[in-house]
Amino acid sequence: MELQEKVNVPVFIGVDRDVFLRDVYPKRRPVVLRGVCLGPCLEKWTPHYLREKGGDMEVKVHVSSVPKMDFLHKNFNTTLQYNEFVKRASEKKHSDFFLCEDESYYLRSLGEDVRKEPADIRKQFPVLAEDFKIPEFFDPDQFFSSVFRISSCGLQLWTHYDVMDNLLAQVTGTKRVALYSPQDALHLYMSGDESEVLDIDSPDLEKFPEFVKAKRFECVLQPGDLLFIPALWFHNTLALEFGVGVNVFWRHLAAETYDKKDPYGNKDPVAATRALQACLERALHTLDELPPEYKDFYGRRMVQRIQKRTYMDSNDIKGHENGSNPG
Repeated sequence: MELQEKVNVPVFIGVDRDVFLRDVYPKRRPVVLRGVCLGPCLEKWTPHYLREKGGDMEVKVHVSSVPKMDFLHKNFNTTLQYNEFVKRASEKKHSDFFLCEDESYYLRSLGEDVRKEPADIRKQFPVLAEDFKIPEFFDPDQFFSSVFRISSCGLQLWTHYDVMDNLLAQVTGTKRVALYSPQDALHLYMSGDESEVLDIDSPDLEKFPEFVKAKRFECVLQPGDLLFIPALWFHNTLALEFGVGVNVFWRHLAAETYDKKDPYGNKDPVAATRALQACLERALHTLDELPPEYKDFYGRRMVQRIQKRTYMDSNDIKGHENGSNPG
């Protein structure tokens, strides 16, 4: 099998807000930040402590008989008491289960009104939130959400992108993260904000031959690590151990850029949605009136015009990096 190019995500140690905004943020590339203070959660958040402090409230969780979560079906969704969920997620084999004794579990915290309100660990898990220090790498009024996550060992989430910048804080356990640049979107076989290539380690190259052209950036997060994931960068996570983490998202563009009805931070910006739904769909519908060879020819010309108008070459990117304003 043709090998995909891999690049290690760089590691910065002891980065403070000033260094982050000056040396890291403007480059718009993933970076692991090591040695940033996250609070007492690093010592406290054992499975026993999480069960004791999180209580017995019901939470919505994903359950899967296989460790790879499938975005097409989202596997099996159910509700469990939080302390029972932590017990099962931290086990290798289950005495109580839904599908099989080695099923995998995943929790992504949600807002009180899941359709309108973003997740905030301070609201959904206030006792645990006292142990976690949100990194102060952005202005408080830019804050969007803080998503509490727990996953079984071996659980892998599908490749997707978000439209906001975020910091993934790995509190306990280790996690492999594979990332792909927005410039490689055409090689990732997109369906909405997700890649159809569910197995990035052994992809079906007959079905996805372009996938090998996408450069893969990779890191293994240790407890206490922060991963800066710039908006539009695709990411795929694999829990190498039972793990707990918190994603912190913030609005790095003007507030009106974002969809007001987006509680997850993954809906495309309003202008992008308008362009995709109105202009592009209308143009493609018009091409349907032509015979196949004409449709193919003028479709390629459309792609060429879009490339000339919107694609950034390497010089454009360097100029953008040098002049970027972190807000």
